[in-house]
Amino acid sequence: MRITALAGGIGGARFLRGLLHHLNARELPSDVTVIGNTADDITLHGLRVCPDLDTVMYTLGGGIHNDQGWGREDEEFTVAGELAAYGSGPGWFTLGDRDLATHIVRTRLLGEGMTLSEATATLCERWRPGVRLLPMSDDRVETHVVVDDPADGQVPGDGPIPTRAVHFQEWWTRLHASVPARQILAVGIEAARPAPGVLEAIREADVVLLPPSNPVVSIGTILGVPGVRDALRNTAAPVIGVSPIIAGAPVRGMADACLTAIGVETSASAVAALYADFLSGWLVDEADAGEVSPPERVPVVRSRPLLMTDLDASAAIAGAALDLAAGIRQAAHG
Repeated sequence: MRITALAGGIGGARFLRGLLHHLNARELPSDVTVIGNTADDITLHGLRVCPDLDTVMYTLGGGIHNDQGWGREDEEFTVAGELAAYGSGPGWFTLGDRDLATHIVRTRLLGEGMTLSEATATLCERWRPGVRLLPMSDDRVETHVVVDDPADGQVPGDGPIPTRAVHFQEWWTRLHASVPARQILAVGIEAARPAPGVLEAIREADVVLLPPSNPVVSIGTILGVPGVRDALRNTAAPVIGVSPIIAGAPVRGMADACLTAIGVETSASAVAALYADFLSGWLVDEADAGEVSPPERVPVVRSRPLLMTDLDASAAIAGAALDLAAGIRQAAHG
């Protein structure tokens, strides 16, 4: 079974770990390709940092810090302390020593002429995540957030409030998305090309999965790469999404702030509407089973518990997504 998944960071990585556990436990032959979001990427201290790709790689490779869901386990911060002593920021984005090694190697490989796809494949030779991990694009795309930037002493009514754009990581990590976003922009996405293998992985899949990742800045940016959305519309595979929203709130993170920025309510049905042009089936939590149905173009909606409380729970959710795909495929073929 050829499975392709579009994934962001923590939620996507934990779902994928459950998916592999489900497949292995049932001895189901499979080939899993993960298309990872790279619009969260940032350059710090001259190093190219790819948070979502690394979270998937570490999680599936057994090196993630399980409690926080990102970064390395058994991490030390000697280098971060030395950088702080030099007054070299930013202090709001701290890189651990073990994690730094990954960014150093990636940056060196990119500097030697490798594409991001090639550098990611090289890093995965160490971690052996059990999937083929592809960046959504080898071209640089960065999410920026436009926020209000009032002048000193300016109060409402004093005239137009100036705005400024900050990198998504600053808005997310330093500001904790507490400052309302005027706009969320994926800078460079119009000119980006899908990385080699991305469109083929969607077109040739037996099932395509959308794990419970941020619908705006994770799944949304992958869908914004030219050609990706068309490939999803045209694939013969069932496309199954897992809602990242339970009872009107994100499972984790601040996806509600991102949805508000694009004028979408924080609900399972509203997120389904973002994918309605290609979605075959939608898994929602039991808390949302009585919610107004998603658009008619989403033909199959199923409810079940969606909290990934442990590996077995994540595996059960992934299994339910595959079962839903199998049912849709069977119905289509009589």
